[in-house]
Amino acid sequence: MDNLGNLEPTTICHVMALPYPGRGHINPMMNLCRSLASKKPDVLITFVVTEEWLGLIGSEPKPGNIRFGTIPNVLPSERARAGKLPAFFQEVLTRMEAPVERLLGQLKPPVSTIVADTYLMWAFEMANRNNIPAASLWTMSVPVYSVFQHFDLLVQNGHFPIELKERGEELVEYIPGISSTRIVDLPTCVYGHGRDILHRGFEAIASVSKAQFLLLCSVYELESQVIDALKASISLPIYHIGPTIPYFKLEQEEIITGPGETDYFRWLDMQPRGSVLYVSQGSTHSAPSAQLDEIAAGLRDSGVRFLWVARAEACLYKESCGGAGLVLPWCDQLRVLSHPSLGGFWSHCGWGSTSEAAFAGIPLLTFSLYWDQAPNSKIIVDDWKIGWRVKSGLDVGRIMNEMGLKFYSFRVPYARAMISNIGDKIRHSASLGVPSRNTSVRSG
Repeated sequence: MDNLGNLEPTTICHVMALPYPGRGHINPMMNLCRSLASKKPDVLITFVVTEEWLGLIGSEPKPGNIRFGTIPNVLPSERARAGKLPAFFQEVLTRMEAPVERLLGQLKPPVSTIVADTYLMWAFEMANRNNIPAASLWTMSVPVYSVFQHFDLLVQNGHFPIELKERGEELVEYIPGISSTRIVDLPTCVYGHGRDILHRGFEAIASVSKAQFLLLCSVYELESQVIDALKASISLPIYHIGPTIPYFKLEQEEIITGPGETDYFRWLDMQPRGSVLYVSQGSTHSAPSAQLDEIAAGLRDSGVRFLWVARAEACLYKESCGGAGLVLPWCDQLRVLSHPSLGGFWSHCGWGSTSEAAFAGIPLLTFSLYWDQAPNSKIIVDDWKIGWRVKSGLDVGRIMNEMGLKFYSFRVPYARAMISNIGDKIRHSASLGVPSRNTSVRSG
């Protein structure tokens, strides 16, 4: 745990933050904590991670009233868990609780509130045993929560179980608050990839009843119908807290760059405005190697300027992509998306990436892979109308060659107005960053 010396915090509230141990969950939890810490300096936050995760994020700047609390490495290494989600999830559910509860008993001053990821179902039982109020943080889009909440309707209407090839285009029009949706645009666990942990989604939603509050990483003005429908079906207080993205980095007067960051930002500075395609498939789930090869060939043959974050595969594709862009293992995504040279984002449609692209005012090419990414793609393309689908199985190279047309078509007034409108709402909500039960932008 961070050494606070002899500091005796005069805090009104000591919050224990418990993220699910994955980048797509740790990031929004930390961003929420940063927002809370900056607006409520009399709050002390203990952010709980494994020793391995402390090594990955411990050096990142944070407010002085956020400290890390560590538990031993009781889980498989982050570097080796890709493709092993069911086994990893089981370890999270069975091996984290005991060391976290021991840490809870050691913290000073005593913890007065727990904020835990919805998928850490044991955290709410632990909080109740220790008579500590707890909030459940849902880091995905609200429609995904609603699908799990009303899953019985899929069964009643004959849409589960279902064969995607035969009935994927059928419409679901009966889930409260969700607009007409194709089966193929539901979470992948309904019809295919991820069905082996579908029961974990049910368990997570059921565990929310043991919390005292539900926090949604959502902007009310963009998801008002589904949020209102949830409020009508759930008895506990629901707060829509706005986008949990690192917007505060863009507000810093002095930008701190890590190793190698200066190089790719210097390259972006030299590109024409709106000319660069940013390509990223997230931090956990990868496209098959054949599709990665096709993306590399498409980038090379299209001549489109690009910045591709290919993670561990970056070294394999640097030579094969040609000289029109950069292939990196990592980048500061929101700062890249906010750079004036960016013109589009080829995305897996994780909720964090979706929120960051909308915040930055960047249109998306959606290429969803897993779980919540399919419904997020539907939100982007059909509801917000700020992107286009890349359909699996199509010629990625041909799509890349059409990217210039996509950029130009986006400059027509209607499309430009849509992304501007969505971006304005997300930026306004982020700038206030305070949970609200009635509007996403009311302080209090």
